[in-house]
Amino acid sequence: MLTIPMLTIRPATRDDVPVLKTMIEEFATFERLPFNVTEENLARDGFGTNPKFRVLIAAWEKHIAGYAFFFEFYSTFESRHGIFLEDIYVRPEFRGKSIGKEFFSRLVKLAQEENCYALRWQVLDWNQPAIEFYEKLGATFMDAWKTVQLDAEKFAVVAEGVR
Repeated sequence: MLTIPMLTIRPATRDDVPVLKTMIEEFATFERLPFNVTEENLARDGFGTNPKFRVLIAAWEKHIAGYAFFFEFYSTFESRHGIFLEDIYVRPEFRGKSIGKEFFSRLVKLAQEENCYALRWQVLDWNQPAIEFYEKLGATFMDAWKTVQLDAEKFAVVAEGVR
């Protein structure tokens, strides 16, 4: 296990929602993606009666350094669940301190404890530093699979029937 005395990684609490929102916005800006995150939605969906996700928070010498945002998915072919890592973000001033490696170590241990068949995530094709990091981990790139998304604006059309 990687032991870094200045680093603490812990589960997020409702009190972390404001800083989590800020970091999600920072990450979306870095990834050049639009965002529409609110504290109310994060509090309701992550810390309410039916949580939709979990979050780990990293602190470096008591300064919030990053987060890992994840949730379960289920494989019919494997007949068990996996963990989908939606975001892993380390603030620029804390990069190079093995925080990303420690996030992955914690997530893999959690996946083992929960008898998951896989830890899965996506990476943008232009993010070469992240791709190289994932290659060093020994991750498999599933290039034969295409990510498909149907946006909410199209739900009504599809709900009426695909033509």
